[in-house]
Amino acid sequence: MKIAMLSPVAWRTPPRQYGPWEQVVSNLTEGLVKRNIDVTLFATGDSVTEAKLRSIIRKSYNEDSEQDPKVMECLHIGFAMEQAHEFDLIHNHFDFLPLTYSRLTTTPMLTTIHGFSSPKILHAYKQYDAFVDYVSISNSDRSPDLPYIATVYNGINPALFSFNNEPKEYLLCFNRIHPDKGVDIAIDIARKAKRQLLIAGLIQDEKYFEEKIKPFVDNDTVIYRGNANPEERNELLRNAFAVLHPIRFNEPFGLSVAEAMMCGTPVIAFNRGSMPELIRNKETGFLVDNSEEAVEAVNRISLIDRNRCRSWAMEMFSAEKMVDGYIAVYEKILSARRKKKIPVMTADLQKGGNI
Repeated sequence: MKIAMLSPVAWRTPPRQYGPWEQVVSNLTEGLVKRNIDVTLFATGDSVTEAKLRSIIRKSYNEDSEQDPKVMECLHIGFAMEQAHEFDLIHNHFDFLPLTYSRLTTTPMLTTIHGFSSPKILHAYKQYDAFVDYVSISNSDRSPDLPYIATVYNGINPALFSFNNEPKEYLLCFNRIHPDKGVDIAIDIARKAKRQLLIAGLIQDEKYFEEKIKPFVDNDTVIYRGNANPEERNELLRNAFAVLHPIRFNEPFGLSVAEAMMCGTPVIAFNRGSMPELIRNKETGFLVDNSEEAVEAVNRISLIDRNRCRSWAMEMFSAEKMVDGYIAVYEKILSARRKKKIPVMTADLQKGGNI
């Protein structure tokens, strides 16, 4: 089985700091390589992998202001698709744009839908749903208008998250700084609970940060730790009394939620989107509907067994489990194609010529 893994190029794979899609791609790629599966990773040239690496983009466009994001994305996708004939399957993690190539190759394409940035992009998925298989990352994030071959939860590497049964007293909000993530609500919860709050994450909305977050950052009761790297992430998560996740949107997954539990840290989240799938209420954290309930949950965190948080995360959200899920999907797709006739590609396309 030869797999072409198409990663985004917004960040390196794996990311140095923020970059959840790239992180999931890295976890999957390295897990597949450990299973002796032949994987070629299409990502930025500075990516780190045990797989074969092919790249036309030297560095992520978010780390090189000289690059135009749309140009880099088109070049990257085109570069990968021109080599489609070399592989048994293309696994696309690049949202909807690669779907436009799906009718131009006989190599099957699997697309993991990491979330819908807008309802308007659903049209692109529907346009190509007869030519592409779709995987959802949670049952809550499925569109009723699309056929799915499976749901495969995102998986994380347990080796990067160390268990801690003796946390410190601070609350943690580990998210990109954006209104959707409710960082300002986390500040309100922490103040009412009379707990110190540490905030870590990429500032994605400067205006929101300046108006809703920065005025409360006093480096005492509220501390902003910046955009944490993997080592800092582990230390922040494992030492937190609890993680606050008061989201304002129906989040498709929530990688930091699973990462926190992997460290043994319970999560208090607003009961939206995939949160009921990630958190076992009153067992690995609390699902709440508002700030008042979140404050009550903070006072009840001592009832949560941090060992149970770790075991739940290992059971449901390990990289090993994700790899198992995707291998089963790959085999299902390839088995189905062997049972039906596939149109022969043109000679030019077989040679990887321009489309």
